[in-house]
Amino acid sequence: MVKVARFYLFSRAWLGISDAFVTAGAFAALTSTTATSAMFRTISRTTALTAALVLTFPAFAGNTASNVMSSEAKHVSTTSLKASPAATKERIMVFGDSLSAAYGINVADGWVALMAAKLQPRGVEVVNSSISGETSSGGLARIKADLASIKPSIVLVALGANDGLRGLPVAAMQKNLDAIIVASRATGARVVVVGVQIPPNYGIDYTKAFNAVFPALAKQYSAPLVAFLLDGIADKLEFFQADRLHPVAAAQPRVLQNVMPIVELALKNRPQNESSNTPRQLLTKQKK
Repeated sequence: MVKVARFYLFSRAWLGISDAFVTAGAFAALTSTTATSAMFRTISRTTALTAALVLTFPAFAGNTASNVMSSEAKHVSTTSLKASPAATKERIMVFGDSLSAAYGINVADGWVALMAAKLQPRGVEVVNSSISGETSSGGLARIKADLASIKPSIVLVALGANDGLRGLPVAAMQKNLDAIIVASRATGARVVVVGVQIPPNYGIDYTKAFNAVFPALAKQYSAPLVAFLLDGIADKLEFFQADRLHPVAAAQPRVLQNVMPIVELALKNRPQNESSNTPRQLLTKQKK
């Protein structure tokens, strides 16, 4: 009741100021017509009511800013379905680019969100840390911060597609992905390598070298491998958006079919001495 009364007082005060502002000084010339005057008065009174809400309920300002930021960052996927803390057995971090960030479609329709919904009843949390346009170098720059904040037990490394589309050096991409895997394993997380393939736009030699990176890394670190994220849809134009690069919503279940068996394998390979209450850093120290 106190806040309601405060809001009433603030709103009356600000409305009075706004009405005086519209009819006085510099606004007098701008609001010479009835229609223009009504428009300015409506805008001013709306602003006044917003100010009253912010003064009365400070959290309103935070919520408004949060909504604006969510709109601005719509291509940063933040899918996260959480089980109760006591029931959480695993936390999977999907570390990818637009192919994992549900670019151009509703986040809820993306394959990561579908996987999260599938695993949630089993106490497995999925956090999508994928950013559209991300390259392997961009991923390397943020991997340690994401690992520290999310603390995953499994990391799906799903980067490289943008390196290939831009014709970036394959050796540099492999070095970056290698460092991402090393950083992930250093926390005690298990790694799944998610492979992508590119068409021969940059020549056969480049394409072969690029496509060979993912199985080579998986073999080097004895990590489960998703051979090709877009297997089964890459040659079907109807499964892609107008840019012919990003799958439509209808293709996402098929993408999940490529990933899910490998994720299940990673879940089965959970170390026997690991529990939801055991810090990953401690586990790493125990293995040394």
